[in-house]
Amino acid sequence: MYAIAFLAAIAFVKTGLEMQQRGPNYYVQLGVTRNSNPLEIKRAYKKLSLQLHPDKNPSPDATDQFDAVKQAYDVLMDMELREVYNKFGKEGIKNNKRFDETQFLLELGVFYVTWGMLAYMLTLGKKSGDACTWTFTGLLVMMVIEVVMMTSQQPSIPPWLFPQLTDYEFVWLLHNVFPAFMNGCRSLGAFLYVDWDAQTRQLLLALQEQNKDVFLVLRDVQIGVQNIVSHGGGGEGGDAPRLAGTAASAAAGAPIRKATPTGKLKELQSRLQTSNANVAQAVQQLKPEAKSSNMSFYLMVLGYIVVAYVFNK
Repeated sequence: MYAIAFLAAIAFVKTGLEMQQRGPNYYVQLGVTRNSNPLEIKRAYKKLSLQLHPDKNPSPDATDQFDAVKQAYDVLMDMELREVYNKFGKEGIKNNKRFDETQFLLELGVFYVTWGMLAYMLTLGKKSGDACTWTFTGLLVMMVIEVVMMTSQQPSIPPWLFPQLTDYEFVWLLHNVFPAFMNGCRSLGAFLYVDWDAQTRQLLLALQEQNKDVFLVLRDVQIGVQNIVSHGGGGEGGDAPRLAGTAASAAAGAPIRKATPTGKLKELQSRLQTSNANVAQAVQQLKPEAKSSNMSFYLMVLGYIVVAYVFNK
């Protein structure tokens, strides 16, 4: 959670600084919203033009402020320019850009294929299984939102959500926040990951060690029994119950089995050896845990550099 909070703080500060460098958009300059009608825009412009006119505004950059408000008014009052501004920002107005489906699909494909490959490389490994799912889900949702916004004729953002933010700025905000989202998914996925193979391996190894201990104790007991039998420690009293049981079995018509302590110990020893061999085989079948490396970190840094260079060129 500390890592995710740290990533969120970095993304928030970075996005805030970049938005501050971009300056206020035309809606913010006039104090209107995306859904404001021409009458509301005209009223807002008239009020601001009286306040910022160079004859009444003592500020040294009064002329620039008045020209900025006049430019915002001219764009927002023209419905065609207003649509271009919502989709492509100030650069779209400056370059007289219009929606081109081929160009849009090409730029969309380059961006999402690049980030898809980078997300795939950064979410490799068993610990990143959930993180990979979350990251690609977020990437897919972001792509759907961008396609809907850029292909819609009207502003597709709900009026109550960031009422002065354009579609272009909203898509830019999603692109800017996605790296922090991806790394947050990686951190959370690694924290919530449970390695069932490792836990099973530990249990089997513990069982194997326990079988070894029982086997050693069993051998000591077997040696002790053999010593007692060889020295005649069983005596007549020790054989009496066994003989009585044998006589009773013969009287009942059951087959007579010679069940000596040594034979029972050997049978138990054989079963224990079989169990130990099965446990050892199960341990060998489990894949060893892969060692972590710093390759993903280096790939992340290299990927960020490549993406930043391609999209800022």
